[in-house]
Amino acid sequence: MKKKSESASVWDTPAEPAAEPTLTAPPVRSVPTEPLFDLEGLMTDFPTARELEQFVYDQTGYVLNLKGRSNRFKYQTAMDVLNGQTPDDYLLGAENPYLDKNDIIPMDKLRDSFPIPEQVTNVPMITMFQTRQFPHPDPDWKAAGQKCDVVFKKYINNVITYEIIGPVASRAVGTRVNKFGKEVPEKYEWVDPRQGEQVIRDVTGQFTPVGTRLRTAMQKQKVNKTDWWTAWIDRDFVIGGNNASIDDPWGSN
Repeated sequence: MKKKSESASVWDTPAEPAAEPTLTAPPVRSVPTEPLFDLEGLMTDFPTARELEQFVYDQTGYVLNLKGRSNRFKYQTAMDVLNGQTPDDYLLGAENPYLDKNDIIPMDKLRDSFPIPEQVTNVPMITMFQTRQFPHPDPDWKAAGQKCDVVFKKYINNVITYEIIGPVASRAVGTRVNKFGKEVPEKYEWVDPRQGEQVIRDVTGQFTPVGTRLRTAMQKQKVNKTDWWTAWIDRDFVIGGNNASIDDPWGSN
């Protein structure tokens, strides 16, 4: 039979602490001492400037303009960019190198500005009315029932103008077969009815031929006991020389 003191000494012995894990440093990757791309490799794999531009674009996102330059210069430039250098601005192109201009369908330039008639330049406007009452000026769109948006303006000097403001859209013209054997339009043209603001009644009250026809058409449109021309376009306003009295009819005078 074991003694009590012997059995107690076994349970009273403290456990040894667990050994800490040993940290192992990751292996050091060797850094290549030579550039990733060299002239010989680029000249072998990409014999044309277009192919070289496409490869640089795929690898870096830069669009280079290398066509027409000496072989030494264009391959040196491509290699520098591929190896991390930033190209100079004059070497940058504007078009995706994969874009084939033969596949581009041309489109006419859209007019973006129109002159203002002298009779209403810097003249205050007193009323404006917009309508989609009139047929589109383009014969094809007119035949399809398309309307156009027209704005009438009356100015303080009694001049009335009209302006077609839209709609503006594109239309395919002709057909051709692309390199994939698919028929595509030869080009696109704008269907643009805009001509800018046009005077239809001058300061003397004289109407142009177009103005006469527009007035007649608007007079046929009835509203309450009058017509559109009288109610919305050729409106009369009492305007005096004192602008304050216009804004505040309860003025002291």
